[in-house]
Amino acid sequence: MIYLDNAATTWPKPPCVLKAMTKALEEFGANPGRSGHQMSMDTAEAIYECRREAASFFGAPSPDDVAFTINCTHAVNLALKGILKPGDHVVTSNLEHNAMMRPLEALRRKGISYTAAKVEPGDDDQTIRNFEEAIRPNTKMIASMHASNVFGVRLPIERLGELAKKRGLFFLVDAAQTAGILPIHMQEMGIDFLCIPGHKGLYGPMGTGMLVTDCGEKLDTLLEGGTGSRSVELTQPLYMPDRLESGTVNTPGIVALHAGIQFVEEQGMDGILQHETELMQRFYDAICDQKEVQFYTPRPDGIHILPVVSFNLGDLPSTEAARYYDEAEVALRPGLHCAPCAHRAFGTLEQGTMRLCPSIFTTQDEVDEVINSTLKIINKL
Repeated sequence: MIYLDNAATTWPKPPCVLKAMTKALEEFGANPGRSGHQMSMDTAEAIYECRREAASFFGAPSPDDVAFTINCTHAVNLALKGILKPGDHVVTSNLEHNAMMRPLEALRRKGISYTAAKVEPGDDDQTIRNFEEAIRPNTKMIASMHASNVFGVRLPIERLGELAKKRGLFFLVDAAQTAGILPIHMQEMGIDFLCIPGHKGLYGPMGTGMLVTDCGEKLDTLLEGGTGSRSVELTQPLYMPDRLESGTVNTPGIVALHAGIQFVEEQGMDGILQHETELMQRFYDAICDQKEVQFYTPRPDGIHILPVVSFNLGDLPSTEAARYYDEAEVALRPGLHCAPCAHRAFGTLEQGTMRLCPSIFTTQDEVDEVINSTLKIINKL
């Protein structure tokens, strides 16, 4: 099988990630920070090492700013529902995943409003103007994805961070499609809340994610419980990461995520981005002249358009066309990709699209096979 569904979850995982998870299951079997015996302390140290690595990787002020979550969606919910109050307003983008839109819609029913600013692909100046025009006197936060999970459109988060700082707003970034692909430095980019999946560009296992923030003490909690700290008190600790980490953490997943971050550092994000971009350019160039093929963005360049390609074959529903690829043992993702707002913006809400996304492990030969399969499918239509 040729796996090109890496925008959902990267696969395969690096051998070092598999090895780290196995080691954690064999050696770190105790609850971290809950006991005084050696295995518990060793487990706590292993968890802290991942925290420290992540803080350094993403430019956070302190390892304690890293709270482990079950995924990126969990992190987004913690930040939005923790900081916003009735009467507040949020500016987001018109390309957001439901990880952002469903929490915002739930909050809207509780008296928190939002405006979706239009992203102009390739025109960062206009995008920034659109965001600035959406700001109201009661706006509290700019909350935006870093890049579209459907179309690869990259948003100018550096400039959005500057805008947020200028207007005295919190800034939340959903880095689901960019963590491990693009450099992110929270302090330099003015990011208050960075929401990260562990299982995508960081090559960790499913069930891992992070909310990185130095504003944790300002958040209301969604979950309270045992933290191994201040146990005599019946109120949740105010300090991070304990404030956002109740109950036993996913030690095997976190240890494996640590190995995934180290793998990305060793490979180099520039090299990963270049490799993936060249592969998607190869696919794009090979079939863009086919009259049956419909692309929705310019050729991926790794700057404005990341190596995530959405396309359709004529008027064929994307879910139906995807069956041909499945028969050819090509794994891609059809449909709406949990992002109806993005599809509405690009006019694909009815048909959906087929999405390709490579990883560091995808080869040129595999992409050539997908090109050949596409041409064969076109001939069948």
